[in-house]
Amino acid sequence: MRIYFLVLVLAFVITYLITPVVKNLAFKLGAVDIPNDRKVHTEPTPRLGGLAIFFGYVLSIGSVLIFFDFPGKNIDFSLIIGIILSATLLLLVGIIDDIRGLRAMTKLFFQVLATLLVIWFGVKISFITNPVEGILPIGALAVPLTLLWVVGVTNAINLIDGLDGLATGVALISCVTLFIVAILSGQVGAAILLAALLGTGLAFLRFNFPPASIFLGDSGSLFLGFILATSAIVGVLKTTLVVALIVPVLILGVPIFDTLFAIVRRLKSGKNPFEADDRHIHHMLLRAGFDKREAVLAIYTVCFILSFIALIMATIK
Repeated sequence: MRIYFLVLVLAFVITYLITPVVKNLAFKLGAVDIPNDRKVHTEPTPRLGGLAIFFGYVLSIGSVLIFFDFPGKNIDFSLIIGIILSATLLLLVGIIDDIRGLRAMTKLFFQVLATLLVIWFGVKISFITNPVEGILPIGALAVPLTLLWVVGVTNAINLIDGLDGLATGVALISCVTLFIVAILSGQVGAAILLAALLGTGLAFLRFNFPPASIFLGDSGSLFLGFILATSAIVGVLKTTLVVALIVPVLILGVPIFDTLFAIVRRLKSGKNPFEADDRHIHHMLLRAGFDKREAVLAIYTVCFILSFIALIMATIK
């Protein structure tokens, strides 16, 4: 367990120290979120948070894997390299969007491209399990199912990023749960990836919790969502847990269902499913009388409950 603690602490310290630097850089580059009718913040706020998370994440993992040795170092490095390279592609796309904006379809194209890249490195859902027949290889469905999962979760985290600290906190709760499941499943590589994400997310939340002094931006939400989705594949969906398909869906239940409802809602009203609106869960809570902090904590609570249920299910043999 020392290796996980080490990577978590390194990720926390690096992110904590570099976030103020990124805040200043965001103002200089014009990566600033200006308030409007749909948004709930009232002051211009830098939105290049993904860059701080990226440095904390990559430097902590790189330092641990290069300079430290530990028992049971049976890690598939190609999977880790593939995940980091693909997530870096999305980070760069997010940085461009944070600075000058990109069309939704352009971002979707790069999400698909990054997912295909990570699949090429071997990160894919190649089988599922059920209580009756055990392991079920899915053959030709592996690539489309992986695409659907990774792009879906990445967008889910991106779309729920509408309140200070909301996407970061939801990602952290999901990360803790996925980390525990990865440990239970003996998935060392996935556990290291998730420990680093946990450390960097905790540090960033210090600046992102309401009232936020910096936002994730698309650079952060795309990066977080992609890492969570791919880590879930390596740490949960590739295991032989009886409920392997259900566990990650529960863990990421709030952003997933919020996204599904948004797509259905927009299609029913004849709108583009990628068109932004103000009818997400957090918007409804605000209209119900919650203040921003209360709305964030209410969604955190639901995530905790779903994650707790997922952990119980993950112990089923």
